[in-house]
Amino acid sequence: MKLKKLTALVLASFLTLGAIGAQAAPRSEIAAMKVAKSGKLNYWTPNSVAKDKLVSFVKDVTNKNSKNFIPADDRVAVFDMDGTFVCETAPYYFEWMLYLNRALYDKEYPASAEMVDYAKAIEEGIRTTGKFPPGVDVGEATAQEKVFAGMTPAEYEAYVKRFMETPVEGLSNLKWGEAFYLPMVEVIKYLTANDFSVYVVSGSDRPTVRILACDVLNLNPANVIGSDPKITAAAQGGKDGLDYVYGKDDYLVRGQLIEKNLKMNKVSVIAQEIGKQPVLAFGNSSGDSSMLNYAVYGNKYKSAAFMVLCDDVERELGNESKAAKCKELADKNGWTTISMRDDFKTIYGDDVQRVK
Repeated sequence: MKLKKLTALVLASFLTLGAIGAQAAPRSEIAAMKVAKSGKLNYWTPNSVAKDKLVSFVKDVTNKNSKNFIPADDRVAVFDMDGTFVCETAPYYFEWMLYLNRALYDKEYPASAEMVDYAKAIEEGIRTTGKFPPGVDVGEATAQEKVFAGMTPAEYEAYVKRFMETPVEGLSNLKWGEAFYLPMVEVIKYLTANDFSVYVVSGSDRPTVRILACDVLNLNPANVIGSDPKITAAAQGGKDGLDYVYGKDDYLVRGQLIEKNLKMNKVSVIAQEIGKQPVLAFGNSSGDSSMLNYAVYGNKYKSAAFMVLCDDVERELGNESKAAKCKELADKNGWTTISMRDDFKTIYGDDVQRVK
């Protein structure tokens, strides 16, 4: 059952969507979610240790009388996306499924035989073998940018939004564009309410992340960092940007991958684009280790890092083996773990269930 349609006046009377129930919500209602500065997180279990640690941290660093007070300008929080606040297991990353749709199933796109073979190898890895071509992180990103090269930003946005309307696999009553972990959306909005600058730092294509997440999270597109495609003028050809002038009839088009924003690269771009060391960091895999450690090591402010564990195999397509390895990694580094199984009262909403 969907949340009832509410007028803006009625909706404003609730602190969060959690006040009216934990059903699956469309994007507009997730975007309208409000969280009070006090930190009443309704989508979390009452005795969640991770939630309590986060709320305690925020209350401490926003208290002007605390020795740990952090000025608002320095309250920077960074979040990985896939598996941290968006589903990554139905059956795989959003952008990978988008890429496979384009390369293998889009009848309007004439993919080359080489493109098709590579996409099939990735799809086989996702669906059957669990094995991928060597260097697949960069390889998939390169292939993805290649199949969308030449699209204008507007054309690409329309393509992504159409794909967001498709259902995820293995979970009922859920579209890709709605596949947000509601408890983590609460966290982002809680931090925003307490004057934190929230940034998404993802390995996914930056324009994709902006389209998928910005309106739901109420984030400025400038607060999204991801892997970048080269953007050029349509008539620029192979000319360097130093030798070309954008003209009256020009328009922008997408090109090839510049760099994959993973692992240590995340720290580098945080330093380059934000220019401040985060005091909070949230991730879900070993690939986020550098970013989480960057938040807690050598920080002049009190800081913390959180690791989301994909340990729910009843309400979500979890992976207990990966979750155990991530917990071991978090314990070793002193990060706080967030158990999707134990800490989340709901994940996507009560009417979203795993398809057995």
